[in-house]
Amino acid sequence: MSAAAPFPENIALVLQGGGALGAYQAGVYQGLHEAGVAPGWLAGISIGAFNTAIIAGSAPERRVEALRTFWETISQPYLLPATTLGQEARLEGLGEHARAWLDTWEAWRALAEGQRGFFHPRGWDAGLTGQSPFDAAGPQSASWYDTRPMIETLERMVDFDRLNDGGIRVSVGAVNVATGNLEYFDNTRMRLDARHILASGALPPAFPAVEIDGAFYWDGGLVSNTPLSYVLSDPRRADTLVFQVDLWSARGELPQNLLDVAERQKEIQYSSRTRMVTTVQRVDQHYRRLLRELLEAIPAEARESNPWARHAADLACGNRISVIQLIYRERARIGHFKDYQFGRVALREHWTSGLVDVNRALAHPEWLRLPTGEDAFASHDATAMDAD
Repeated sequence: MSAAAPFPENIALVLQGGGALGAYQAGVYQGLHEAGVAPGWLAGISIGAFNTAIIAGSAPERRVEALRTFWETISQPYLLPATTLGQEARLEGLGEHARAWLDTWEAWRALAEGQRGFFHPRGWDAGLTGQSPFDAAGPQSASWYDTRPMIETLERMVDFDRLNDGGIRVSVGAVNVATGNLEYFDNTRMRLDARHILASGALPPAFPAVEIDGAFYWDGGLVSNTPLSYVLSDPRRADTLVFQVDLWSARGELPQNLLDVAERQKEIQYSSRTRMVTTVQRVDQHYRRLLRELLEAIPAEARESNPWARHAADLACGNRISVIQLIYRERARIGHFKDYQFGRVALREHWTSGLVDVNRALAHPEWLRLPTGEDAFASHDATAMDAD
């Protein structure tokens, strides 16, 4: 798709949580960038929030490079030798059994060592201070891992002045630990910093709660792993094209053993029922359009004097929404540890899959157009052909 393609004026990129699978989102963004698609609203949960911060906090011409630097940084283990770039090409051709061993090994390293620039086991601190997670002094240390390295990574790699003032709307979701409510930190309402991004990805019990203005927050995926509902909550904002990037597929195979059960549980838990959200939104938009058409048939004087008519006018709208869903399926099935397997071989495969999938979507110009006629909402599953 060329940069001159008639994209809608308002474009949103919505990024789901999924840990190491988030490299798929980086590949999607690369494809959009190369096609001249410039989202004006970035919304993310968990690892999606991290990708959002890297994109919005970098100069446009450096965003793909910044994503690559970020992912290469957090794919390095702390202690044992990392896979070198020269080794990756050979490892990508491994047979099924050898590759399964490699995936398991990389996941074990993440659990045992942590990931450089991201997190390290709190047991390291216990060896120095005598304090373990079981007798931690407060919510900021009640976790298996210490995520202070990620704060340093974000502050080094993200220009938060650009993120807040660069003209892109940024929204990241986190759960208030005390209330259990999902809240969104939005740069149209507040200035965001590294704490807001880290809070969105503070998945317990692995990672500790993050304090912001006296409240403590955990990963937004505990309540909803995709910010799609938030982006679509005000359909009167404008005609909008949404790229919804999911890392977990609601569809899956029947598990045959306990490891399969663990994997399938995560898929169901974190897929966040994207199709349900789009179905509800389609119905909602239909009735908003219906209200608008009915109001047109009522004399203006009656519309202004009748309180119910005024209320209906507040709800009615004729704006159009198109959602392109990209759901990672190709290499997402690498075991129940796929969200914390940060090996560079898997990272490259996730990234490449995202680039391939978004280019396939962009090859359908009819998907990029807003719906016409009576239908005010349309959704397209760009990876449906891989589902069966």
